[in-house]
Order: sequence, then C-alpha cells, then structure tokens
Amino acid sequence: MIEIPSKYSPQNTEDKWYKKWLDKGYFHSEPDDREPYCIVIPPPNVTGVLHMGHMLNNTIQDVMVRRARMLGKNACWVPGTDHASIATEAKVVAKLKEEGIEKSSINRETFMEYAWEWKKKHGGIILEQLKKLGASCDWDRTSFTMDESLYESVIDTFIDLYNKGLIYRGVRMVNWDPKALTALSDEEVIHKEVQSKLYYLKYNIEGEPDESVTIATTRPETILGDTALCAHPNDERFTHLIGKNVIVPLVERSIPVIFDEYVDREFGTGALKITPAHDINDYNIGLKHKLETIDIFNDDGTLSEKAELYIGKDRFKVRKEIVVDLEAKGHLEKIESYINKVGFSERTNEVIEPKLSLQWFLKMEDLAKPALDIVMDDTINFYPKKFKNTYNHWMENVRDWCISRQLWWGQRIPVYYLPNREMVVAKSAKEAHEKAKQQFDLPNLKIEDLKQDKDVLDTWFSSWLWPISVFDGIRNPDNKDIKYYYPTDDLITAPDILFFWVARMIIAGLEYRKDIPFKNVYLTGMVRDKLGRKMSKSLGNSPDPIELINKFGADGVRVGMLLSSPAGNDLPFDEVLCGQGRNFSNKIWNALRLIKGWEVDESSCQPESSVISIKWFEAKLNNTLKTLEDHFSKYRISDALMVTYKLIWDDFCSWYLEMIKPTYQRPIDPITLAKTIAFFETLMKVAHPFIPFITEEVWHQLNERKDGEDIMISLIPERMRIDHQVMKQFDFAKEVIIGVRSVRSKQNIPNKETLELFIKKNDTEADTTFDGVVSKLCNLNKLEYVTNKVDGAKSFTIKSTEFYIPLSEKIDVTAEIEKLEAELKYTRGFINAVIKKLSNDRFVNNAPQQVVETERKKKADAEARIVVLEKQVKSLKT
Repeated sequence: MIEIPSKYSPQNTEDKWYKKWLDKGYFHSEPDDREPYCIVIPPPNVTGVLHMGHMLNNTIQDVMVRRARMLGKNACWVPGTDHASIATEAKVVAKLKEEGIEKSSINRETFMEYAWEWKKKHGGIILEQLKKLGASCDWDRTSFTMDESLYESVIDTFIDLYNKGLIYRGVRMVNWDPKALTALSDEEVIHKEVQSKLYYLKYNIEGEPDESVTIATTRPETILGDTALCAHPNDERFTHLIGKNVIVPLVERSIPVIFDEYVDREFGTGALKITPAHDINDYNIGLKHKLETIDIFNDDGTLSEKAELYIGKDRFKVRKEIVVDLEAKGHLEKIESYINKVGFSERTNEVIEPKLSLQWFLKMEDLAKPALDIVMDDTINFYPKKFKNTYNHWMENVRDWCISRQLWWGQRIPVYYLPNREMVVAKSAKEAHEKAKQQFDLPNLKIEDLKQDKDVLDTWFSSWLWPISVFDGIRNPDNKDIKYYYPTDDLITAPDILFFWVARMIIAGLEYRKDIPFKNVYLTGMVRDKLGRKMSKSLGNSPDPIELINKFGADGVRVGMLLSSPAGNDLPFDEVLCGQGRNFSNKIWNALRLIKGWEVDESSCQPESSVISIKWFEAKLNNTLKTLEDHFSKYRISDALMVTYKLIWDDFCSWYLEMIKPTYQRPIDPITLAKTIAFFETLMKVAHPFIPFITEEVWHQLNERKDGEDIMISLIPERMRIDHQVMKQFDFAKEVIIGVRSVRSKQNIPNKETLELFIKKNDTEADTTFDGVVSKLCNLNKLEYVTNKVDGAKSFTIKSTEFYIPLSEKIDVTAEIEKLEAELKYTRGFINAVIKKLSNDRFVNNAPQQVVETERKKKADAEARIVVLEKQVKSLKT
C-alpha cells in the first residue's frame, strides 16, 4: 500500500495539480464537433486585486465550466481584464506624482508610455490570483480591452454607429467628476443620503430696497451663477412679483422673476433660485425660458472668473466663506439641518458637479427596446427572475449615453477636426486626411492640419462588446471562433452592473450579431460581513482572499463561499464557513485513508449486510444525481453543493462506510472493497466542480492511473434507475439504529457491550431487509421478532412498531410512563395540526394530489402510533 499522509496538505496538492492541468492544456478550447459551452469572464479592472466579490463570482463560473467539461461539452472560459480608464489613469497620475512629474508637464504619447509600463508591471496580478483559486480559464485566450484587436473593434463600432446617425456631439448637462476631470454616465454616479444644511437667503426686489424674497438652497455658493428666480404660477404668495426683477446677493446682478409649474410649492419657501449651468432641472427651465447660462466652476471644482468672487477657491471652501459674507450683508435668514441625496463618483468618491459640457452621446431609445423585449419574453433568462423588474425599469427610462471621457488612457475618439471647424470620422489620420480632402474639396489640406479629438471613449463602450470582441467578431464577423462559441451560454455577474454592462452587451449583441450574447444571466449577491455590512477596506472587514486560501486551502474557501450564497441574495460571509470547507476536505481525506488501510481477503464471501448496503447507496447516489441535475438546471448552485456535501459527509462517510466496514483487524471482501472504491471515484467526479484539487488527488490515490486519466477531463457518471423502495426501507432502519443508540446513550451503555433487540410484530409483515445492518451498527447479539410486549425492557416506537431492549437493571416505571405520555402529547398535537390542514377545503382542492396524500399518510401513521403508545402506557400502569 502506498503511504498516504495522515493529514491533507492543500498547498502541496493545489500547486501540483494546477501546474499539471496547465501543462496538459486541459483549459484550452478550440472549435470542434462537440457541443460548445462558453462563459466570458466579467473582466476585472486591470488595476484590481482579488476581493471577496471576485472570489464568489469566479468560484461559481469555475463550477459551471468544470461541470460542463465533465458533461462532455467543449468548455471555454475566456479570461481577461478591463482597461478601466478612470481608475488606471488615476493610478498612473499618482505614480508620476511620486516621481515628481505632473501629468500637465508631459504630452499624451509620453503619458501613454508610462501607462503601458504600469499595466505591464501590475496588470496581471488579479489573473494570477485567480489561478490560486483554481480557475480553469483558457489562459491562451486572455484578452485586454486595449489589445489591438479589441481597440480596433471599439473604433469600428463608433464609426458604424456614427454613420447610422446614432452618435452625436452636443452641449448637455453632464455628471462631472472634478477629481478625475471627466464626465460620467448617469450609471457611474452613486446617490448617497447625507446630512446637509438648508440655507434661507433673501433676494432684494429691484426698485424696492425694503422688500425681499426668501429662497432655500443647499448650495449657497451657486448663487453666483443665478440667472432667474422662479415660483409656481398658481402660488398667490408670489403673484406680486410678476414682471419684476430681484438682485442676486453679493454680485448685485439683476435677474428676472419667472413662473413655472415645475416648482414644488411645499419645498422651502416655494421660491427657487435658477442656476442653469449647475443643476439639470434648472438647465431645462433655462432652455424653456431662454435664460442666460453662467458657468461659475472650473473643471477641478474651483470657482472661475465668471463667478466674479472667490476666484480659484474650492467650491466647498467657498460654501463656508459665502455663508459668513451673506450673513454679514443681511442676506442670511436662517439655517436648517436637512437630509438629502448627493451624487458621488463611483470611481473617485468625489461629489459630482452637474456641468454643461460638450460631449459625445449615443442615442439609446431605439437600441434599448429590442434588448428589453428579449429579456421580458425570457429569450434570455435571469436567475433570479426578480431582476427582470429592475432591468425593465432601467430600460424603459433609458437616457442617451454620454460616451466621451476627458482622459488619455483609453480608445481615442476617431474624430478629426479641420481648420474650418468641420470634422470627419475615420479610423486613422491618413484615412481622415483623404476623406476630408474629398468631402470638403480641400486638395491642399495637409495631414498635420487635422486635429484628433482629445477625449477617449467610456470604458463600458469597450466592455459592451466583450462577448463579441474576445472572438474578434466585430472585425471578422464570420471567423470560426465567433461562429462556434457565440452566443455564449452563461453570464455570471453582479446585479449592480445589470445596466452598466449586461443590458449594453445585449444591445451590442443584437446590433452586431443579430443574436443574444448569452442565454442565461446568473446574478450573484453581495458579499457582506457577518454583521450585514458591505465589505470594504475602510471598514477593515474584508479579508484578503489569498490569505484565506493559504489558511484554508482553495477548496475550503470555494466551499465556504458557496455554502450560503443563493443567486441574487447577499452572502453573510464568515471565516467559519471556510473552516467548514476545510473540514470537508479533511473528511474526504480520512475516508480515503480508512479505505486504503483495509486489508482484503480475496477468498472471503461478501456479507449480506454489505450487499444490501451497496444496493442502498447505489439508490441514494442515483437519486442525488437526479437532484443535482435539477439544481443545476435552475442555477441553484449553493443547493447543489449542499446536496453533494451531505451525500459525501452523511450518506457515504457517516453511514455507508460504517455499514460495510470490516470488523476491527479483520479483512474486507474483494467485491465490497471494489464497489466502495467505485462509489468513492463517482463521488469525487460529482464533487470535482466544487472542490477540484482534493478530488483530483483522491482520484489518483484510489487507483493507479495512466497518463491523462485525470478526473478533470473524466465524465460525470450517468444516472441509473433509482430504487426508491430500498431507500424507504433504509430510512426506517436508520430510525431504528438511532433509537437503539439513543437508549445506549441515555443508559450510559458502552458501544462495545452487546445488546438484544426485540421487535413486536404488528399487522404488517416484518421487513427484515436491513436487519443485518441494524445488528452490525447497534452491536446486537440478538435481533428477534416477538408477538408480545417484553417486560422489564427499555422501549421506543417507530411509526406503529414497538422495539424493546432488555437491560440488566430494573426499569424506572414512573420515568418510562412520563416519557411515553410526553410522546403521546406531542403526537396528539401533531395529528391535530394535520387534521386541521385536511379539514381546509382550499388546501385539499388546490394542493397537488401527492401533497394531500402525504398528509393523509401522516395522519394514519400518527393514529397508529397513538394506539401503540396508549397500550404501552396502560401495560405499565397495570
């Protein structure tokens, strides 16, 4: 026998097998005649390192991919990273500052050289960390959204959509990030409830120095950009202001009083200051009433020269100063505490500044409708279904997508401007030059006269093409990869990017492949700590995934992540779960050592108890395979793991191995051993998608294997006929064993001491199928069927069958009567609840027939049990 270490070592096992799988090319996929199964990874930011959300998401993806591989499909899991314009540029700018270099002091080309250098050094960290988790990605297909083919695909898409009239340039109110110095889409803004202040300010009425109008605002610094004061036309409090002007405090600017039904008469004083340059609603009112627009902010959030006062100072510093000045001038009436929602940049956590800006936009309304229909009619399935409502709300209220960003790192917008202010859209400066000469009849135009747009495209404008571009389906729409792998099968992602990414991928798929990008979307929950808080660095409640893997092993962490993570529900993570996962590996390892430690006697016969035990476990295994198929078909991955866990821990280790285990220091028969090893091999196949490392190790320990006979590429066993009868028989036998063990425990009888068990016959014929197993597991020296009660014996009842265990000491009759009467009380309460349910016509008429029959059987069993218990009580009292 090969010496098996007493303890399982995840570190040695995991590194060894992952290297072997990689060396043998098991993760790589090429189109062939098998059914494809494809997942594209939600590309993590190239700046990122592994966090708990990644762990959950990628564990689920790996389970799905490994299972598909073992179902005989050609599985392809495409990995990659996202260039993350804002986050990466911020990292590079910070690094340059450390070296004493300001971004403003270098040109674009030099900055891009630094950015690529940074990406080369740090960009692959998260993918290497995923390998530690066991991710079976096709690493040969690793993609990056700034790779040449993906970059070119983005540019081609922009040009195509522009030529279709779907992309336009215009001045619009955008969400401006003063820290990142770029516009953001609505979806990149997080609205947080904050404790603010409401400032009540007095505006003098022009020509009436003793009269004023009070307004309420949370942003007093923006009065410097006011161009009107507005009230509701039906608000009688302000009718005296019709046709009049008021004076903006401090800057003394005269502005008109206007009236609009937009005004909420209940907010503040009922009168509003209108600042078209710095509020989206004010902007719309400004357009309607043809108001002047005064932009008082620079891009970095400091005040501009148009503000006239506080020039160059930060907006929040000005807020404090202007309140003091307003009070000094008699314009501050009062200040109230106020809770309101403020927009923050998702990337930098900076307070967003609504700002008028010249940007590029993609028209979304017509593109969104087919993408909405395809989800609502379940052509694409969402798991869980509840997220269809969220998707529907977003898509029905979609706004044009601001796709330009004021950054250097990203796909540069392919628009070239001429000296005469005309523009052309083209893939290169050379192409733009030729196009401009012809289009505008400028034969003497020089290529250096063209100036390319300085902005880059939103990062999501590249990742929305991900399922297509990773297979080069934009540039080469008929290549073998895109035709074979597209549409992909499953997308596993988080609900918070349902619109950011999922919806836009569906739009892109329908636009460029005339087909959906994936068939199913599995939406994970958020990983929270055990107190229910979101995990974050600032709270210090987010463990380092790599440290967890080092402590518990990758298999242990995978099990810990999945044990309590049903689709769409948040995962309350606790390291204890990973400990449970590690214990699961240890349980499997100990079972291996037990089996491999048995000696075999080739001449010994197989005991009847082993024959029936094998028959039962075969039925249990096939029944579990059926349950697993159902769970996977409904994307209940956590449930699938729990079923597998119980099959191995409870049914195989705790019951089956005990049932067939040879007597101490005695050999086992060859038939039982062979069947047990075969069962163990099957269990390892079933568990492999969840715990790939230990299953591969145990697989090779159980039997000698040829090169390439690895569990990772083996097939999951097919489900055979399920013997429900033998499962039912064992369930009864299990209750008998538990009953006998309970008597032993309560009477402090050592396990090594043999017992006698007498079973009182009732009207039904005795089922002796598992008597041998019962005798073995209960250490009985006699198991006998009798017709009468056994005096002076401990008793227990299962359904309507009475069991007696004679004991040497005298039975405490009073205690026995109390026990039986307590059981009678419970059973009567139970039967009353069942009778109440069966008396409910709605239940009987509407519930499935099988459910109703089950309740009727419960009633009959309880009635029979009551009869037996009453007889036992009566016999003890006489």
